[in-house]
Amino acid sequence: MGNQTLIDNSNQKLQELLEEFSSATSLTRPEKANRLMGQIDILSDSVEGLALVYDLIEEISEGGIFNESPWADPSKLVAGLVNGTLKSGHPNSTIELLSELRLLAIAKGDYKTDIISAEDAEGFIQEVIVANLEFVFNDPVEETRLTMSEHELHKVHNLFNFLSQHIHLDDVKETLAEELTLICEQRPVVTEKQRKIIALVKEKIELDPNKEGDQKLLSFQRCIYRPTNNTEGKNVTEYQAVLESLNNTELYIESEEMGESMLKYGLVSQYHAVILKFLIENEHFQTVPVALGLTPVGETRWNELTEYLSDLILKTVHIYNAQCIYGLAKMLENGTIAREAVRSGLSNLSGIKIHPHVEERILKSTRNPHQAVSARQYLIGALFRILGQPLGVGQGNNPTCQSARGISMWSQHAPAKLINMVQTAAVTNDITFRFEGQEIKASVTGQGLVQNLDYNLDAVSVTLVPMLDRIYNEMMLRGSGRAEDPHKWVNPALYGQWIQIGFASAYDYFSNAIVDFDGFVRVFYAMCHPNYNGGHKLIYPNPVGIFITSSKGEMLGFHAVSLLRVDKDPSGEYRAYFLNPNNEGRQDWGQNIKPSVFGNGEYHGESSLPLHQFAARTYAFHFNDLEAENMVDNIPASEVEKVKTLAKDSWGKSYTWLETKKKW
Repeated sequence: MGNQTLIDNSNQKLQELLEEFSSATSLTRPEKANRLMGQIDILSDSVEGLALVYDLIEEISEGGIFNESPWADPSKLVAGLVNGTLKSGHPNSTIELLSELRLLAIAKGDYKTDIISAEDAEGFIQEVIVANLEFVFNDPVEETRLTMSEHELHKVHNLFNFLSQHIHLDDVKETLAEELTLICEQRPVVTEKQRKIIALVKEKIELDPNKEGDQKLLSFQRCIYRPTNNTEGKNVTEYQAVLESLNNTELYIESEEMGESMLKYGLVSQYHAVILKFLIENEHFQTVPVALGLTPVGETRWNELTEYLSDLILKTVHIYNAQCIYGLAKMLENGTIAREAVRSGLSNLSGIKIHPHVEERILKSTRNPHQAVSARQYLIGALFRILGQPLGVGQGNNPTCQSARGISMWSQHAPAKLINMVQTAAVTNDITFRFEGQEIKASVTGQGLVQNLDYNLDAVSVTLVPMLDRIYNEMMLRGSGRAEDPHKWVNPALYGQWIQIGFASAYDYFSNAIVDFDGFVRVFYAMCHPNYNGGHKLIYPNPVGIFITSSKGEMLGFHAVSLLRVDKDPSGEYRAYFLNPNNEGRQDWGQNIKPSVFGNGEYHGESSLPLHQFAARTYAFHFNDLEAENMVDNIPASEVEKVKTLAKDSWGKSYTWLETKKKW
């Protein structure tokens, strides 16, 4: 009742302000327009509020809100410019929102005009939706997160929520298929985004199995809704009954089909949990590796650990956390589960009592938690995924790239340490780290970078990140004021002693300038380029600081990634392969620098760039200071100049450059 009263009051206020604006003189018109736009900005904070604005869009438009503005003629608008305007904040974002609502009303026949046809208006809205999938799925890219306020993000997401509910999406099929491919190729630990797109397609778009373009979207749908022929038109209970009627050969074929479906895109259906548990409960142990899609290496590990794993699966896997099956399969493939310390750690977790605050975070992150699955099962399931897919860890909409990078690094190189940390954090809602001989306890440190945690994370991340964020922030505070980048000391303390002692930073704290960039690039190439460092490969991920730049190459901020390896791509060019915790597929850093996530030799979860382009966005990294000094003279001046030109013409415009030589 209270909410309805609020809506009625808002509607009344909107109508009053609209009348005042429509009848205003040329002298008072600008001030009345501002007040009207302010009210629309407030209303756009909810979908109900947007509906009120939509109902009056013809009156608002005819009242002259678009007069003498770039939005005056809807037939001349450019869909590609909408994204930038929405990111520029109120009042521009508000008038852009009104422009989309006007076109939607024209497309639906709620607003009659001769200026643009209903078909053209609908085509425009479809183009806008395709160009703004980050807003449709409330999954803003790095640049957006850095430039938009929380209110503006919420407002724009509401707009796209409203538009996608009222428009036909048939013409965006190709783009949605491409988007799904980009996400799934990275095999992210959190699969909500692609599941949302697949559900949207199923709900909103008619697909024709005879059309080549539609087949790709149907294959994504099948992975979730019909992974095998026997699941067609059946719920999970009916599927269980089907399994009971199959003979051993038929069960093997069914398992094979299920395993192949999962491996195709890394997406697991509820039916997979049913067959996996059925096989174990009925002692079809030899068929389990087939259902998990294992190679002979993974199968050998299953055979060695059948009893332990069968017990672990029955205790953990459920139809409502089935995605963890993919992580478990990958743990068998990468050998993590073969470590005794990992198995002991997972066994210990099965008996813990989770702290109420941590349990609350885990259940929030699960979106639709089911009472049949405990927070502990969700947590252990998330550990399967992270230990199996260390490069699929993401930061969500949080400024916590350092924490995500840490979780990924530990899952690769110190999995037992990660499990132990998860157990401590889950039980006590606290963790401690050592920094330069002193203990740092998360619960008694100040606020970290995260003010409001975005829960679009896995259960391990929501358990650890709030504390890791505070620990990291405290370490940075203690390491600051030393005239050097605090990461020099913080990275080894936070991530572990495998981080190299040498540290290079292009930025000089004394002079607030970029100093000896030539030397910096030489050390970078000596650290990682096989042609100039004796053919050495990276052994551990290198925590690298990069400058984030816009599609115009403008400086936006700083970001933490891990340089994983430098290798030749299929065309023979040396590329940097790195973990980017923001899990973005479409990225444009300006100057034609566009990281790719597949097609250039990437493993699932890696981003990559030609090495010189990656070097041109790097401002800090670690290296072996004993080895690098013998190699820096090998780097050709032309290679250094290529990197320096890209850097100077982009983020470098924000800094003074000094040629003074440094001792690296």
